[in-house]
Amino acid sequence: MKLSEIKKQLATLENVTFQLPNGTYVPENFHVTEVGLITKNFIDCGGKVRKETVVNFQLWNANDLEHRLKPKKLLDIIELSEKILGIEDHEIEVEYQAGTIGKYDLGFNGTDFVLLNKLTACLAEDACGIPESKQKVTLSEIPVQNNSCTPGGGCC
Repeated sequence: MKLSEIKKQLATLENVTFQLPNGTYVPENFHVTEVGLITKNFIDCGGKVRKETVVNFQLWNANDLEHRLKPKKLLDIIELSEKILGIEDHEIEVEYQAGTIGKYDLGFNGTDFVLLNKLTACLAEDACGIPESKQKVTLSEIPVQNNSCTPGGGCC
């Protein structure tokens, strides 16, 4: 989800909720402790220089159980971050601590923001010699040739 999309959704909501990949929710008393811009410059395993930029939200739980972040307050935080940090419309990455700090992509299911598991991947599969995934087919779907044996045909 891009920054413009969360702003659009926040304008329509009464409450801000984040659902974890396992279906549970970030406790209602969470804080957004950071909105930032993260740029990662790196070289992939094929030697290609790459650059990724994301808007980072950090969610944190405190012991103030009555705290509730409202959509307008989060919009204000985002707009201040855009103004001060020069943040543009990038994809959002969310940090949330469970056993350790997890990084998630962000989705929306119509009522809740959904933290989506991020996955690692090889960005240079052609340079690494990783074989292409083989297509799985069912034997019954393979067309029978006229000169080939068929089950019960007596040619084997």
